[in-house]
Amino acid sequence: MKLRFLGKNSTIGDCPTLYATDRDTYLVQGWRIFANDLLMRLDLQEGETAVEVPTELFEHLTEDGLPAGEIKRVADPIMILTPGGTFVVQGREVTDPHALAQMDIPDYETVVEVPRTAITALLEEPRGADLQRRAQPAL
Repeated sequence: MKLRFLGKNSTIGDCPTLYATDRDTYLVQGWRIFANDLLMRLDLQEGETAVEVPTELFEHLTEDGLPAGEIKRVADPIMILTPGGTFVVQGREVTDPHALAQMDIPDYETVVEVPRTAITALLEEPRGADLQRRAQPAL
């Protein structure tokens, strides 16, 4: 898997980071979620996990040619807005050693892979049910 760095929200090396891949997906590197009560609320399939990232991380989608990087819709199960103002992003846990070797990942972080179409759909203006979901965060 080939990666293209899109951005991070800190000058310090170990922080949530966004990458585009040659597989029409995005890799989201973020903080591991250790809270059992939060993990029990997620519908994680085998091979999936979730990471927590600052909402501003997705502003770097403009580096992939998208006109805007502002998440306007929150769609379960891909992404959930927390009361603390961060996003929990769910996806397939990255285990590809070649991909992981291209990243600096501390022990308290991990990486999920999310289809590009799933992320770009979140950039659209919210519709009825999305507005209600956004008004009442799931976590």
